[in-house]
Amino acid sequence: MIGTRGRVTGRIGPGLVGEVMIAVRGGAEAFYAHPIEPQETIEPGVQVLVVDFDPPRTVYVERWRPLLAP
Repeated sequence: MIGTRGRVTGRIGPGLVGEVMIAVRGGAEAFYAHPIEPQETIEPGVQVLVVDFDPPRTVYVERWRPLLAP
């Protein structure tokens, strides 16, 4: 799960339990989501990277930042 990319479907932010959709076993599943940076807000539609996983359905995420080509 860690290192997987997902898309925010429910706003993530301080004091909120957000939601992300993540590709799992050939489909997509919803997970509860919290920002890894406690004061960050991430709006629906933004791609995120899973940096921690708390089974069974909670992930901690940060905004997806693609690597820049040289």
